[in-house]
Amino acid sequence: MSAVTRWAEDLAAWAIPEEILRSAPDSPWAFPIDRFSAAARQALAGPPTPTHLRAGEALGDGGTLLDVGSGAGAASLPVLRPGCRLIAVDEDRRMLEALSDLAGGGVDIELIEGRWPEVADRVPKSDVAVCANVAYNVADLDVFVRALTTTARRRVVLELTREHPQSGLSPLWQKFWGLQRPEAPTLRDAVDVVTEVLGHTPEIEEWDQPSRLGDGSDPGEVAWVRRRLCLGPDRDGEVAAELAGHAPEPTGMATLVWSGAA
Repeated sequence: MSAVTRWAEDLAAWAIPEEILRSAPDSPWAFPIDRFSAAARQALAGPPTPTHLRAGEALGDGGTLLDVGSGAGAASLPVLRPGCRLIAVDEDRRMLEALSDLAGGGVDIELIEGRWPEVADRVPKSDVAVCANVAYNVADLDVFVRALTTTARRRVVLELTREHPQSGLSPLWQKFWGLQRPEAPTLRDAVDVVTEVLGHTPEIEEWDQPSRLGDGSDPGEVAWVRRRLCLGPDRDGEVAAELAGHAPEPTGMATLVWSGAA
């Protein structure tokens, strides 16, 4: 089995069972803009991550940076220098607006609403392409990676968690639904796909960041987790108690780097 096929099949196993989805009072896939804006503000305050450093060293002064699945700009805004241009691609217009607000009026930004790589033909060539925390949402990762590579002239920087980003909720799925969640795919599987596409292994830098799950004391975070679990507001207390009972561990991250081919 090819790495691409294995990735797609493993990713499909993360689908929420239809009977659970039908019972959900709210969509578990809603993305709260305030969480993404807060993450971008935190990134701007520093310190820079390996993703920022590897993108920035290739961008230089006056280069063009493409941010695919930009959210509010956590992966790209800290990289920009005077004279640089940012092309931000996201399928959620609200995310692009949040990014624009955080960037301020002095930054040259082009906002493109749409899903990558469907909008790749509308995107100008860039010096550096960065894509953070999107890979696990992409079944056709080979097509996604190839489009990034052919759009960037100098470098592609791909950031992802070492394990599936929903892995931290696996104990809660077991607790509330008796549902055993998968373990694959992981970083190693993503590296296999990129290697299969490029014909060589990308550079890999592994690092840690603070846990994305807290201790249950933040009502906004509790509500976000509860929606992810397809539960109603009446379960907030139980979700908070479960979060408080699990000491948050650092999130394992990785930054993959390879040369562009534009």
